[in-house]
Amino acid sequence: MMEYAPLSLHVPEPEVRPGDTPDFSRVVIPRAGSVARPPVDVDPKDIRDLAYSIIRVLNRDGEAVGDWAGTLTDDELKEGLRHMMTLRAFDARMLTAQRQGKTSFYMQHMGEEAVSCAFRRAMEPGDMNFPTYRQAGLLIAGGYPMVDMMNQIFSNEADPIKGRQLPVMYASKEHGFFSISGNLGTQFVQAVGWAMASAIRNDTRIAAGWIGDGSTAESDFHAALVFASTYRAPVVLNIVNNQWAISTYQGIARGGSGTFAARGLGFGLPALRVDGNDYLAVHAVAKWAVERARRGLGPTLVEYVTYRVGAHSTSDDPSAYRPKTESDAWPLGDPVIRLRNHLIKRGLWSEDRHKQMEAEIMDGVVAAQKEAERHGTLHSGGKPSVRDMFEGVYAEMPPHLRRQRQKAGV
Repeated sequence: MMEYAPLSLHVPEPEVRPGDTPDFSRVVIPRAGSVARPPVDVDPKDIRDLAYSIIRVLNRDGEAVGDWAGTLTDDELKEGLRHMMTLRAFDARMLTAQRQGKTSFYMQHMGEEAVSCAFRRAMEPGDMNFPTYRQAGLLIAGGYPMVDMMNQIFSNEADPIKGRQLPVMYASKEHGFFSISGNLGTQFVQAVGWAMASAIRNDTRIAAGWIGDGSTAESDFHAALVFASTYRAPVVLNIVNNQWAISTYQGIARGGSGTFAARGLGFGLPALRVDGNDYLAVHAVAKWAVERARRGLGPTLVEYVTYRVGAHSTSDDPSAYRPKTESDAWPLGDPVIRLRNHLIKRGLWSEDRHKQMEAEIMDGVVAAQKEAERHGTLHSGGKPSVRDMFEGVYAEMPPHLRRQRQKAGV
């Protein structure tokens, strides 16, 4: 009788640890413009290779090349740069505010600004995003008031969510931004359900779901793909692969699939990977996927290859699990710098104009912060009313909540 060796498990390990030399040799980067743009109504089985490549528009010289270029006007490109710079300045001020004790918690977007800012410009009013906590660019690029965002972070008397959510857990139906959930993965299923409901109503609005690389290990991710593929829901399903979950190497969630986009192939979905630090490429792919959904051609799975430069949150110390210099070695660069260089290359921008805009934006962010702090911060000023926790839960308040409110004296 044959004897077998004892069984063992494979536990994926990151290529480098703190103190090691950063290594991104595993990230195969195709030449900008080398990936062809397929027709919007393409059969998913004919573009299986796009789940393993990376769609890029901006080359190393700052030029826009290839089939995916040309989806934005000059003014739209400059507006996109402003949106990303605004999000970066907003991050800087709110991170400092957290360090000063004005809020309990904050999460940066450093290095990922192009993903949400560019995607938002491909959507239309009435469409709905189901985001994670790192897509504030959807709000900034959609014209949501920055003061309201800060009021929510400070949980003050003007907080539009009335203190019911953690800081950065924004919500705005009018701006197509569904309430963020701290339970990761749930928004993927919700996006598919909302899109299905829109189709049942014979509406024209589509949905977009957002998830991080780590959360693709949640069962909600797979359930969303089942329903999206079965019912051909008008939804764009976005995976932001920023290389790291909270403190976990992405290989744990990716498993043996090679790429996160490849997960969609088993469900018969068109699956694409895009350079998440290339504003032009992100917008082009988003526009393609959004049009596909709106034309009733079904869902698309998109993986954005990017890098989380900062900590996962203000509660995280990334130096404990990755080299301190790893972000400097990331081969796809900085999205703000890349778009700036593209505009300069085309004679539409200059270093002086860029510095001027940085100052203008920071002045606006500082003014918004002063306005928000007039309504209070975590430890000072006005707070939402305790009464608010009882309101808005039921159309008619049930007796037990009425009694609780009376006991609370509100």
